Amino acid sequence: MGKNKLSKFADMTTYPNVFQYTFGALQKESFPLKGKWRSDYFKNDNPIVLELGCGKGEYTVGLAQLFPEKNFIGVDIKGARMWSGAKQALDENLRNAAFLRTHIELIHHFFTENEVSEIWITFPDPQMKKVNKRLTSTRFMKMYTQILDDSAVIHLKTDSNFLYTYTKAMVEENNLTVLTDTDDLYQSGIDDKILNIQTFYEQQWRSRGLNIKYIQFICPKNHNWSEPNIEIEKDEYRSFGRNAAPSGSPKRGEN
Repeated sequence: MGKNKLSKFADMTTYPNVFQYTFGALQKESFPLKGKWRSDYFKNDNPIVLELGCGKGEYTVGLAQLFPEKNFIGVDIKGARMWSGAKQALDENLRNAAFLRTHIELIHHFFTENEVSEIWITFPDPQMKKVNKRLTSTRFMKMYTQILDDSAVIHLKTDSNFLYTYTKAMVEENNLTVLTDTDDLYQSGIDDKILNIQTFYEQQWRSRGLNIKYIQFICPKNHNWSEPNIEIEKDEYRSFGRNAAPSGSPKRGEN
C-alpha cells in the first residue's frame, strides 16, 4: 500500500465526520448511531439521504451544499477515495455531511427501519456477470426497504447502458413508479442543478463522449420483488480505475 493511501487512512481515523466499523465489531455490538443519526450526530430531525458507492463523495458534498435542510451520508468501502469528500466537508464545515466506510451489503447494521428517505447510486460497477451484485438488483432493493421510509426515492446515475437497461427492466417488472427517466441526461432538457453535480468518474465518461443515463423511481416498502428475465448487450469498454486498458481491450464485463 502506498504512503499516500496510508496517510489518508490515518487521517480518516481522526475525522469526526467519518465512521468505520468492522464486521467483527458489528458482531459484538450494534452500531451506536443506528436509529440515532439525527439525534446523536446531526442534532436535527431532517431527512437522511444516502449516496451508495460514493467514491470521492462529490454527490454527498454537493448535495449537502445545496440542501442544508437535509442530512447526507456517503457510503463506500474505499477509504482512500472517500477521504477527498470527507476532507472537503470538514474544510467547508458542512455539518449535514458524513461518511460511512462499510460494504453496502451491511447497510442494515447501520440504519434502522424508516431512518432513510432517499438513496443516490452514482456510477457503480454495473456487475454484468453477477446480478446479485448490482446495486439496483432486487436483492439490494430488499435490503434498502429495511431502512427506507414509505415512498422513498432511489436515483441511479450511470454511464453504463447495461446497468441502465437492466434497472429499467427491473422497474418495469415490478411496476414501480418512475419519476424521471432519460438515456441522455445532458441533452434531455432537464434543468436540475442536482443532476449537474458531476463525479470524478462522470467527468471521465463524458470526456469519452458517453451519454449519461438517469432514472429516478419510488421504492415501495412492502413489495413482492421479481427479478427480470432479460438478455442485455454488455458494455464494450472498461471502467476507469478497474484494470484500465487501452481501447480495443476486452469488454467491460470480461475483466
